[in-house]
Formats: sequence, structure tokens, C-alpha cells
Amino acid sequence: MVTDFLLTYTKLLVNNPEDISVEITEGDESFDEIIIFANSEDIGKLIGKNGRMINSIKTVISGCKAKGGKNYRVNVKPAE
Repeated sequence: MVTDFLLTYTKLLVNNPEDISVEITEGDESFDEIIIFANSEDIGKLIGKNGRMINSIKTVISGCKAKGGKNYRVNVKPAE
């Protein structure tokens, strides 16, 4: 559910939607790490001015925490 949302939402924000991929890494029992891979040109768009865009993504993901009980840490990295 989280992966599908992030793929759909982030593809709407960037110039190179074909380069977007999302990976969820199981952490310890308290959190999972979500890594959004994007084209290096689009990383700034995903982070936004003063981090506003990534913070809004984190806010929406925190709603999933209420449903599933897992905390998520969200990072944006360049696609390899």
C-alpha cells in the first residue's frame, strides 16, 4: 500500500517518472526505511524548498503508521 502510493505520487512530481523506484527495507521492530530512488535532476523536486515536499510525503506516510503500527523513515537517493 505504501509502495503503490509513493510510486504514484512521486511520478506526478518529477520530470523523469520512469526513473522512480521505491524500496522498503525492514528495520528493527520500531521502523522500516523507505528509499525513493529518482533521477539526480529530480531529487530537488522531491525534497522541495526547505524540505517541504519530503515533509509532506512523510506526513502522509505517518498516517500509515496509525493503521499498521510501523514507523517509517523516508530517504531520497539518486537512481543507480
